[in-house]
Amino acid sequence: MNKIIECVPNFSEGKDANKIAELVSEVVSVKGVKLLDYSMDSDHNRSVITFCGDVEGIKEAAFNIARKASEIIDMRYHKGQHPRIGALDVMPFVPVKNATMEECIEIAREVGKRIGDELNIPVYLYEEAQPNPKRKNLEDIRRGEYEHFFEKIKMPEWVPDFGPHEMNEKSGVTVIGARHYLIAYNVNLGTNNIDIANKIAKAVRFSSGGFRYLKAMGVDLKQRNIVQVSMNFTNYEKTPVFRVFEVIKREAARYGVNVVGSELIGLIPAKALYDTAEYYLMMENFSYDKVIEYRLYE
Repeated sequence: MNKIIECVPNFSEGKDANKIAELVSEVVSVKGVKLLDYSMDSDHNRSVITFCGDVEGIKEAAFNIARKASEIIDMRYHKGQHPRIGALDVMPFVPVKNATMEECIEIAREVGKRIGDELNIPVYLYEEAQPNPKRKNLEDIRRGEYEHFFEKIKMPEWVPDFGPHEMNEKSGVTVIGARHYLIAYNVNLGTNNIDIANKIAKAVRFSSGGFRYLKAMGVDLKQRNIVQVSMNFTNYEKTPVFRVFEVIKREAARYGVNVVGSELIGLIPAKALYDTAEYYLMMENFSYDKVIEYRLYE
């Protein structure tokens, strides 16, 4: 049976469409790999590319896109709303079909070592690929961001897993790992007051007492003159999207602010949308076999 693995690299470039096209071309040129989605955001100054494939194809495409990022993205000139430490900031591998987490861990380590050795970029493992519990969390690794990593990388507890033990000034450092599905979902607020977005993010994220499987931060979308609660759902079944959305609406109302929209970055599992439809429509005895596309392709 064919194994299908997903790769979702995030890049510190969200303004130059030509550079994103160059990155995408590294994916579509690899046999056995399919491009699923890509998006770019100028306020975050960040792009996310999603592709899937078999084991050998995904490893080749992952390394090729890392090499291209090191050639065309220069962290010395990067500014953006989203935390970042490298040109290729983070690259997770996700088991999709007939693949195991252990296989994704092995792929992450193999690709990470190759990036460190051949591209001279420090690499950190995270999530399931990282055996050290103190270094599993992406936020802990990325804390201080690119500007402060020149000193952080010298600390004994932050020696890279692969590659040189000093900062790559142009490319920064890269974080590579294996994880389960993650939903990147943002809620836009009808205000330009970043303090409100930060307070709501603090209310819903796990690290400050909110939902267990949620990471959140406030983001200023200067080009649109609004702010946003930017989120990552690390387990959408235990922390559903619809439940967090409702809390954000109520929190926003406390400040006299409306939710004016939301956006999905990358892809989302169908179950998360089914669960949302069931909740808002209050459907009784709902099951997935009521969805025509599900019945057609099961």
